[in-house]
Amino acid sequence: MATNSSQRAHKIPQSVLVVIHTPALEVLLIERAESPGFWQSVTGSKDAVEEPFEETAMREVAEETGLDGRAPGHRLSDWCLENVYDIYPEWLYRYAPGVTRNVERVFGLCIPRAVPVTLSAREHRDQIWLPWREAADRCYSFSNAEAILLLPRFS
Repeated sequence: MATNSSQRAHKIPQSVLVVIHTPALEVLLIERAESPGFWQSVTGSKDAVEEPFEETAMREVAEETGLDGRAPGHRLSDWCLENVYDIYPEWLYRYAPGVTRNVERVFGLCIPRAVPVTLSAREHRDQIWLPWREAADRCYSFSNAEAILLLPRFS
């Protein structure tokens, strides 16, 4: 909730992690614009508490890659896994006072083949498709790497 009209509403401490992959287990990683070398899968927070995690996942995929998770041949799957982690101290100001932890729901999005994506230049600067083990090794985030290592179980 904003305290005045010049401030944005606080972020909701519920987010998604979407591992975009092919049937051959190639994984898309995108590099954060403000943090060169920070490679990750698609992530993002809910826009509203009542927004279903699946809708958050579809929206974030579209915003960050231009991909349509509902396109023919695309299959979004809820892995029914949640990561709970402490929010980095430098980002706490984005959340309501007293909020220190985030719940991240994990999804997979299988697409028929590796394709170039349309990045949001505000958020990301580069993209790469890698075999799943290499992608896990390249991830900055431990929870993201761990999710990718689970990919063979969920594909």
